[in-house]
Amino acid sequence: MKLAALATLSFTILPMMGVSPVQAQESQRIAQTIPANTLQAVTSVDETLYLGNGETVEQSLEVDVDTTFNGISIPAGSIIRGQFEPVTGGLRYVANSVQTGSQVYSLQAASDLLADVKDPRETSAGAIAGDAAIGAAGGALVTEIFGDASWGGALGGAAAGVLVGNVTAQRVVIVEPNQPISLQLQSIARY
Repeated sequence: MKLAALATLSFTILPMMGVSPVQAQESQRIAQTIPANTLQAVTSVDETLYLGNGETVEQSLEVDVDTTFNGISIPAGSIIRGQFEPVTGGLRYVANSVQTGSQVYSLQAASDLLADVKDPRETSAGAIAGDAAIGAAGGALVTEIFGDASWGGALGGAAAGVLVGNVTAQRVVIVEPNQPISLQLQSIARY
């Protein structure tokens, strides 16, 4: 009975405050799913980036969810400045400042590991076909030089080309447009 009264009260009072019950529930859900001291951001790139795991790349992120840390409000839409930095197994994003409107704050925050993968541009069907063609030509040439030209040499060369191409594919971290990235906040201060 009391629970029903509270539900009725929230459906009555919240709209008068400019907050619909659905918005209130959504805000509670988001607040409950984001761990404390976490800043939820998204990438602000226009196209997919393929970042080598040994390179440092400056990139801005955009705050996705309103956050308050040490009494400082960081609203959604704020711009985070920082860079992707190499770590074992890929990259991580390290933030050094955040701009909220005209105010800029010094920020120390970092993401977890963004794992590297074999570059899909080098392991695609087209790249594999190219590696196979190079291998087949090489296999045919070798068998021709040694006087035993056959389809077997060309096929063996094609298989070797595919294997070498796939094994030697560069490892990259793929960053998609609007990709969510969680940052663990360490400190924030006014400049």
